[in-house]
Amino acid sequence: MAPAAGPPRISVRRPSSWLPAIRAQWTSSLRFRTTFITVAATALAIAVACVWTALAIHNELFSARKDQVLDQAQLAVSAAQDVLDTAEVASNAATLQQVLVEAREQGLDQQSGTSYIAYFRIDDAPSAIAPPDSTFQLENRDTVLSEGLRDRVRGSADNQYQWWQSVPLVFDGADRAVPGIVVGQLLDVQNAGAYEVYLAYSFEEADQTLRFVQGTLWVTGIVLVVIVAAISWVVLRTVAQPLIEASQTSARFAAGDLDARLPVRGKDELATLGRSFNAMADSIESQITELAELSQVQQRFVSDVSHELRTPLTTIRLASEMLNDRRDDFDESTARAAELLHTQVARFEQLLTDLLEISRYDAGSVQLELEPTNLAQLAEDVADSMRQVAAQHGSELRVVAPGGYSPVDVDPRRVRRVLRNLVGNAIEHGEARPIVLTVDSDARAVAIGVRDYGLGMTREQTERVFDRFWRADPSRKRTLGGTGLGLAIALGDAKLHGGTLAVWSEPGAGSHFVLTVPRAPGAVVERSPIPVEPHEPATEAFGLTQPIRTDDEREGA
Repeated sequence: MAPAAGPPRISVRRPSSWLPAIRAQWTSSLRFRTTFITVAATALAIAVACVWTALAIHNELFSARKDQVLDQAQLAVSAAQDVLDTAEVASNAATLQQVLVEAREQGLDQQSGTSYIAYFRIDDAPSAIAPPDSTFQLENRDTVLSEGLRDRVRGSADNQYQWWQSVPLVFDGADRAVPGIVVGQLLDVQNAGAYEVYLAYSFEEADQTLRFVQGTLWVTGIVLVVIVAAISWVVLRTVAQPLIEASQTSARFAAGDLDARLPVRGKDELATLGRSFNAMADSIESQITELAELSQVQQRFVSDVSHELRTPLTTIRLASEMLNDRRDDFDESTARAAELLHTQVARFEQLLTDLLEISRYDAGSVQLELEPTNLAQLAEDVADSMRQVAAQHGSELRVVAPGGYSPVDVDPRRVRRVLRNLVGNAIEHGEARPIVLTVDSDARAVAIGVRDYGLGMTREQTERVFDRFWRADPSRKRTLGGTGLGLAIALGDAKLHGGTLAVWSEPGAGSHFVLTVPRAPGAVVERSPIPVEPHEPATEAFGLTQPIRTDDEREGA
């Protein structure tokens, strides 16, 4: 047995094949679908946890470092102010400059913890003794201080107020900016007025710590996702493998391998499933075997009885024919009995013939005798042979053959029998209206349609029309001596050719049977050259003025 075709593989070299292959895996593999959902949910949960943890660590590192530098800045500015307050009052620039240098060295430089310090005199009035301004020794010194920060520092009441702002810092010679903050306060210089003092602090160490923590988190998260995916795949493989075996075994069992069974391992739920499946398979196998044996007995009985009855039936038929031939010598009642005996014996013989044919179909021993046949000519021959019977019932047989003239390999005896059955039924139920035989073909198939405009059938009756011994109207008298097996045999003949026998019917509008056979033996009929449902309504065909009214419609009227 060839292995079943699986879902398409994903080609690494052709990304365009990824989406169809993933879609096929999603619809066909429970293991892939479950693993994908598990991994996706795990990855989402880990990503949310990593992002939340990174943000919490970031906020904690920033807050801790910020509080530290604010305390250092406050301590440094307070120490510098103490130096300035305790120094002797200076009246010249040199002395005042020296005091400011001492305040910066003893206060700002020693206590602040940073070497990036800037100060600016607030009063714009010219002063000969005021120390000059000093700015940051940074590459981006011109953009570090914003006007908003400076306005808030200038508006402070005293040096106890602190203002800070997050800024990027670019050190001299550096090629990238590092995060930092600038803290601003006031400093009162004797005889020179108030100064803005700014201290810049780098957060590079906290940033490096944060990057390390984030990198560790993401690597750990990815490793966890891979581990969860591997564990899920292994666990699902352990669980899904018995299910796959059950699916394959049930498919083999459905295909006819009645010996297919599931291996049972352990005592868990899957083992219970396997034992239950095997028990069910044993029960079904025994029932199928019993039914097969019963069917064989039934078929053999029908075949044997039909065969054994042929010898006495032949004797009875010869006697009935002799009596029927001499019925003119009998009185009226005896002549009528001889005629009825001859008719019923002929019908009984036909019934035995049909039963033998049905038993051959059931036993699978029917063989086709194929030969090139012109189906258009065959339909014309059948119509010619049954025109007299149709005329006796008031119907007219017409043949329309736009196609079907090329020879087709069929069993002409069986096709002829199918057409005689269909035409006979059309005459029986045609209500003395025209009957049309249509022959058409295409490159793959040839079809013959038999259309009548008689009583028709309901949908429920149409579904049972090919059942054995079934009649649409049991009370209706047979006029052509049918056995009730004709359509069942016709359907078997159509299937034996690899073709189809379809029917359309509508109460009051008639019926349409279409036999379709393939041109090449063994081919599959995909579409019939003749549509089963006719296009023209009954009121427009052959001058008919109104459809036939059924008994229910007459009662309703």
